[in-house]
Amino acid sequence: MKIRQYDAIVIGSGQAGVPLAKKLANHGKKVAIIEKRWIGGTCVNDGCTPTKTWIASAKAAYDAHKSTELGVFVEDAKIDMTIIKKRKDKIVKNARSGNQKALESTKNLDVIFGEAAFTDFKTIGVTSDTGSQQILKADLFFLNTGTVPFIPEIEGLNAINFLTSTSILELDQVPEHLLIIGGNYIGLEYGQMFRRFGSRVTIVEKSPRIMAREDPDVSEEMHKLLKPEGIDILLNAETTFFDKQGPEKVVATIHTNGKKQKISCSHVLVATGRVPQTGPLKLNTPV
Repeated sequence: MKIRQYDAIVIGSGQAGVPLAKKLANHGKKVAIIEKRWIGGTCVNDGCTPTKTWIASAKAAYDAHKSTELGVFVEDAKIDMTIIKKRKDKIVKNARSGNQKALESTKNLDVIFGEAAFTDFKTIGVTSDTGSQQILKADLFFLNTGTVPFIPEIEGLNAINFLTSTSILELDQVPEHLLIIGGNYIGLEYGQMFRRFGSRVTIVEKSPRIMAREDPDVSEEMHKLLKPEGIDILLNAETTFFDKQGPEKVVATIHTNGKKQKISCSHVLVATGRVPQTGPLKLNTPV
């Protein structure tokens, strides 16, 4: 198999990988950027860009329902998730294609789609979706593989169709009752968003407060902001079991301050953090 030689290889086309690859190529380096999914990484495809489009829609819904306090009466304000999702998808695709075109038009830069793994010293194999493989070598490697949702071990979780911060973006209907495991940035963002869309929302956080990594006063103020919107927040709480009881009914067993309770919901979002997706790279490959 022919080996392709580069000066630098960037693995991952997220918010660091794209400008780095372009900068190296513009300075005369022969560069390859490897992407196994979509150009743009989490921010463009699963994070900042799509969630902020949904937040804009959620704020419009919130303002409509609160407008009577300002003497403005908005009748029959309704949520259409299919339209909200369609707008989100369009914005994401535009951002993604813009990033891809910028890379592909850069001199000295090759865009290669596939999953990378180290096979030897300063050598990687890139496997495409069709199974074909190519071997690349370089003097410099830059890892920009980002993170993926962390899925905790909870009995019954794998038996339900749970959501992550990635898969929830494919919803085209508003959940009747969204149970969120995790009370940090992702959980709170989606919790407020879907409460404003009309879902009943329950957030389960195992720490004594939400946003436990932030200063206590920040956590307290966030709690004060979210509670009046009708979001149920359970602290010192741990979900120990999920029981699927129908196509749109899941019962979660939750222990809170030594007491057990069962909560019925229609959807479960696992928002317990993210972990590096470096496993497929085989960084421990002997050389």
